[in-house]
Amino acid sequence: MVDTFVQNELLKQMEQLSPALQRRVLDFACSLAKPAPRGTPGRELLRFAGIMTPEEGKEFLRAIEEDCERIDPNEW
Repeated sequence: MVDTFVQNELLKQMEQLSPALQRRVLDFACSLAKPAPRGTPGRELLRFAGIMTPEEGKEFLRAIEEDCERIDPNEW
């Protein structure tokens, strides 16, 4: 069911956007309509519990903090 108020407001806003931005809005709306990917249940991951030493865990976290939590503004 479409909310006609939302539909009309969306159309008004879309008219003000360039074709490229209209495409981005369409792509975003399509992504919202897709079902979210399903993850692995925690009970299936329990077999991995305790396989790392505390030192390995610290090294793992350090690698994530150093390499995965950076934002490269020139990446795009």
